[in-house]
Formats: sequence, C-alpha cells, structure tokens
Amino acid sequence: MPYLSLVRINPLRSGAQPLLKNPHRMKIQVLGGVPDPSPDAPVLWRLDAHDPHRPHLLVLTHEKPSWEHIVERVGWPGADGEDFLVRDYEPLLAQLAVGREFAFRLTANPVQNTTRPENPTRHQKEVMEKAASDPERKRLRGFRMGHRTARHQMGWLLRRAAGAGFEIPLASTAQAGAPGMPAQGEPAPDVQLKAGKVLRFHKKASDRRGNRPPVTLITATFEGRLRVTDPDLLRTTLLSGLGPAKRYGCGLLTLAPLTETGSDG
Repeated sequence: MPYLSLVRINPLRSGAQPLLKNPHRMKIQVLGGVPDPSPDAPVLWRLDAHDPHRPHLLVLTHEKPSWEHIVERVGWPGADGEDFLVRDYEPLLAQLAVGREFAFRLTANPVQNTTRPENPTRHQKEVMEKAASDPERKRLRGFRMGHRTARHQMGWLLRRAAGAGFEIPLASTAQAGAPGMPAQGEPAPDVQLKAGKVLRFHKKASDRRGNRPPVTLITATFEGRLRVTDPDLLRTTLLSGLGPAKRYGCGLLTLAPLTETGSDG
C-alpha cells in the first residue's frame, strides 16, 4: 500500500542546511525512514522550499514509514502542529479517470542524451578521444546532459506527458512572461516553470578533497494543470516517478484538486 508523507523542516536547526543543500545526504535520511525498501518499489521524495522559512519534505513510500529520526534532527519537535503527516495514497489513485483534471507539481531533472556535448568536460573529452582512436568501437555511448534553458526544460515535460498518462491543456488565457511559453496572446499549455536550480554536491566527505568531481544536477519545478488520458499509465507515473535522478529528489509528481484561483499541486 502506498503512502504519501509530509515532514516539516526547521531550516535553523544545526543539521538542516547540510540536508537542504545536499540531495545525497537527504536521500540517506529518507531511506532511513523505510524499514525494508525494495528496488522494485522506489522511494520518491521532493523538497518543497518555495517558502525558505518553512520548507517541507514530501515522500512517497510503498510501506508505512517512520520519520521520528528526521524530526529529532531537523524538524519542529514540541512546536504547534503535527511534526509529520502520513496518508494512504490509494484514495487519490482511485480518483484517476479519463478526462479528469488536477493541479500538479513536479520537480524533475530534464535531460537529453548526446554523443557530442557543446562544452564537454575533461572526462567527456577523454571518453570521446578514446572512442575515436579505437577502430573496433562501433558506437559511442551518449552522455546524459541536463537541459539548462526554460524553453528546453518545458519542452522536455510536454514531450513526456502522453507517455506518462496525461496531457497539459491550454490555459484559458495566455500567461504573460511565463518561462518557456509562447508570447502573450498565443495559446499556451497551462503550466509554469516555477524554479530552476543547478545543484553541485559530493557523495562522500573524501570527495570534497578533490578525489572526484562533484555531482551536478539540474532541476526544474513545474506547476500547472493536467488532464488524465490514461489512468493506468498515470498511476504508474505517480508511483514510480517521472524522469531520472529519482534518488536525488526528482520525479515525484503530486496532484491536488483544482481551485478557482489557480493551480497549486
């Protein structure tokens, strides 16, 4: 049975900033709340920090989790309100039906595969030179490169919608200045790129001494409105995530009822 959890984070706690800035460290804490994680049932998580004073952690698990260890370290123990919430996810999944619309939020890692990056790193140059000098090597394996522009990030999402079981309807009015969208007055999908980040972090303390280059992760947070086209496909997307870098806080698509004032998944 899937569960969706929300854990409140206190950014002023001494251990909070290392977790908020390093997805690898946060991943370790998230997995620590699941008794027996299975590779066939991925744990998805997302850090929502649009209010930097009240960030919170969302986690989708396939068994009931425990988050006391995170609350004790970086939460709000003793403060008003619940330290964390854990809710059965099946009632939402049961609402999926063709044509039904929801508000959504997604933080993703929009990427492309290319054999000829425009600005290759030293490691990429070495790989390409080795492949060019090896006549028996028939095909160079592509490099996974993150999309950096709003236009390409938005295109990445729109191209993957159908295969994920949904479509993004056109907005009733064009959104002036929406990143990656057409100019004012032109029809535009009802989605906005709310935030984009380039995260650089190390997996181990020893790596910070120069043993290995940092991991670079480009993320984009989308908010908007979607329409269900295939309930089974969308269910799979909700439970398994959309796009790569899921262990680092990307891919968790969350839905919410639509409101008259706008979309806020």
